[in-house]
Amino acid sequence: MDEVMPPEEGQKRGISRRGLILGGAAGAAGIAAIAYLGTRGGGGTAGCVTTDLSSTEARLAISNWPEYIDEDDGDYLSTLSQFQEQTGIQVSYTPDVNDNSEFFARVRNQLGACQPTGRDMFMLTDWMAARMIDAGWIQQLDKANVPNLDANLISSLQGVGWDPNRDYSAPWQSGFTGIAYNKSLVGEVRTMDELLTRSDLKGKVTMLTEMRDTMGLLMLSNGADPANFSDDDWGAALEKLSKARADGQIRAFTGNEYINDLAAGNIAACVAWSGDVAAAEDENLVFLPPDEGMMIWSDNMLIPVQGMHKANAEKWIDFYYDPKIAAQLAAYVWYVCPVEGAREEMESIDPSLVDNPLIFPTDEYLAQTNGFMSLDEAKASGYERDFADVTG
Repeated sequence: MDEVMPPEEGQKRGISRRGLILGGAAGAAGIAAIAYLGTRGGGGTAGCVTTDLSSTEARLAISNWPEYIDEDDGDYLSTLSQFQEQTGIQVSYTPDVNDNSEFFARVRNQLGACQPTGRDMFMLTDWMAARMIDAGWIQQLDKANVPNLDANLISSLQGVGWDPNRDYSAPWQSGFTGIAYNKSLVGEVRTMDELLTRSDLKGKVTMLTEMRDTMGLLMLSNGADPANFSDDDWGAALEKLSKARADGQIRAFTGNEYINDLAAGNIAACVAWSGDVAAAEDENLVFLPPDEGMMIWSDNMLIPVQGMHKANAEKWIDFYYDPKIAAQLAAYVWYVCPVEGAREEMESIDPSLVDNPLIFPTDEYLAQTNGFMSLDEAKASGYERDFADVTG
């Protein structure tokens, strides 16, 4: 079993890229937003791409998840500051992507109406990136401007079904969804079935509000493939989840605030994101892949059709696919680095991280991971409603 312990106290770390949880009303708005995408997509923005002003304006506006980039600190010069110094491009960097659906709800009207969002780039998780690309709301990359992307993207992130040639997206960072437990309270929790049935965990378990993570793991526990499942597979996993909640096994469905309850002993085990356990810096907290496998996800750099500084955004992508820069970022945020060659560069930055599977997973570690099936808008909305009925 590949257990991953948190970093030693004092190491520089970021917090989870999945920073905040939506409340009930916002969650409902998120489901509506997904449905809205289906009604406004399908090429409705053909001819909407704006004129690129990069040749005359050395500016770049980016939205990303909170605490997902390194920062200047004393003599330490962040990768963002290095980018500005090397290119002369001034970056307006805003950590305002707190949830995929919430962020989409903020920009959907402008995107659908072919108007600027005030952003040249934003980072969204695979499933939402796929939807935006399918809707025609994302600009195609000029491959001549991003040679490092094609040369250095790790093989496990190549050939995704929704963007097989990475013509529209570039992974920023990736992460895993598995099980975490507090070893000072309980013994090792190896499977989802243990999590949902063990008597010593009753009322001390939390699950994630992110449907694809929680339901993906449940389908794996039933022997189904979350990347290719039927309505019957979905129903069986949902029934298992509903029973566990009715039995009092599950304390709550949460965003990443579960990590505070896990450290405080309010819960004993949970479905967890890999970076959260490392960020907690608590020797009692352990992250591990369930025996049946774990989920994997990526956040992707995207340039909207009304992004006015496309070439500048492409310089950003190429810069962060330099292995040395990628290693510096990875040493700070502790997520899966998407850049080939960064592991070798890590030797001179922090040798203790070279063999960390949360940053540089081996083929064996990656063999335990699974993606979630691409869903059309009607199916996604229906599944979201099913899930919300159980989670409340």
